[in-house]
Amino acid sequence: MSYSVGQVAEFAGVTVRTLHHYDEIGLLVPGERSRAGHRRYGDTDLDRLQQILFYRELGFPLDEVAALLDDPDADPQEHLRRQHRLLTDRIGRLQEMAAAVETAMEAKKMGINLTPEEKFEVFGDFDPDQYEEEAEQRWGGTDAYAQSKRRAASYTKEDWLRIQREGDEITQRFVALMEAGAAPESEEAMDAAEAHRQWISRNHYDCSYEIHTGLGEMYVADQRFTVNIDKAKPGLAAYEREAILANAIRHA
Repeated sequence: MSYSVGQVAEFAGVTVRTLHHYDEIGLLVPGERSRAGHRRYGDTDLDRLQQILFYRELGFPLDEVAALLDDPDADPQEHLRRQHRLLTDRIGRLQEMAAAVETAMEAKKMGINLTPEEKFEVFGDFDPDQYEEEAEQRWGGTDAYAQSKRRAASYTKEDWLRIQREGDEITQRFVALMEAGAAPESEEAMDAAEAHRQWISRNHYDCSYEIHTGLGEMYVADQRFTVNIDKAKPGLAAYEREAILANAIRHA
């Protein structure tokens, strides 16, 4: 059975012009001609075309493809072995490229997706990127860190403003309790601590009571946190720490 040049072009995914060119340079000369002189391709021709297209896909120039296919010492099994080896090498390179692209994509989505102007509008003088390297060194291997980075990458300016607003409301809730003389171990203060833990879990990462307690300790152990939290009211960092601890004990 033989096929016309149009049929071969269609199921091989090449143009008729390409097949004409292969014929003209002697790379793929059809084995038959119709009575009208039209090209007709048989099974042997199709096998050779498959080999040609494989080597072309791997980037071989046409003259090298011709030399490979017309080598009198090469047998079909050798062609298959060579193609398998070349294909395996290419798969390895493509996998390396894919891994590099995935790494680049991951790195791209790690940062907060805001313009400098939006960052200032949301965070004011505090630049979250300033402490990124330190945060990665301290918590980079944890699930919480990875989860936080994934969520941060998806947030818009409106999301960050909402998160800030909710956080400020919890801060003011603590301040009001302090000013009312409520002890940090009181039900109201523990409820505020629980609201704080749930706010973190909802917006940043799954915050267990153990993690939450660690945060409370850091609020008083790291002066940078203490100073920042105490801007709302002197002594607030220590108050929050005690309330967080009491709430964790309550849920133990």
